[in-house]
Amino acid sequence: MQNTKLLLTSFTFVGLLALAGCSFPGVYKIDIQQGNVVTQDMINQLRPGMTRRQVRFIMGNALLTDTFHPDRWDYLYSLQPGGGQRQQERISVFFNENDQLVSLSGDFKPGVSRDEAILGKDGATNVVEPAAPDAPAEEKSDVPAKPGSLLDQIQKDVDGVETVPVPTPEPLDTDDQ
Repeated sequence: MQNTKLLLTSFTFVGLLALAGCSFPGVYKIDIQQGNVVTQDMINQLRPGMTRRQVRFIMGNALLTDTFHPDRWDYLYSLQPGGGQRQQERISVFFNENDQLVSLSGDFKPGVSRDEAILGKDGATNVVEPAAPDAPAEEKSDVPAKPGSLLDQIQKDVDGVETVPVPTPEPLDTDDQ
């Protein structure tokens, strides 16, 4: 009986130690971000011949500036989602002896950004011509709000507002006495 209690206690103790090293499901783990956040839109703004100041304005300060290669800036970004695999992105920017942008290499290439790819835009800007001043204004079709909805309540509050005149101050008497 004594051996059974000792055995059960030791198994419980070893089990608790084993569980202490495991990650419990449902425990929140934070995302770990390190380095410079570099987006495809930033890369699309870079042009050959830009100065170092212009590149720094777009991309920010480089994470790595090698003393042996002063014409190369490295931007690193890593993200490890809580409990997930670490993802790393890297871009290197190269300058010539006149401090002008020559080339770049890494995980990003000039092209369509992720946002444009998702939205399905080709990067072209659509220009809308303003209407002529003498043209009739198009009326918007007002759809009434559903009774009891928040929009209906807001509309009732706006309609029930009473106007209050703004008081005007009396002029100061500047007569010499």
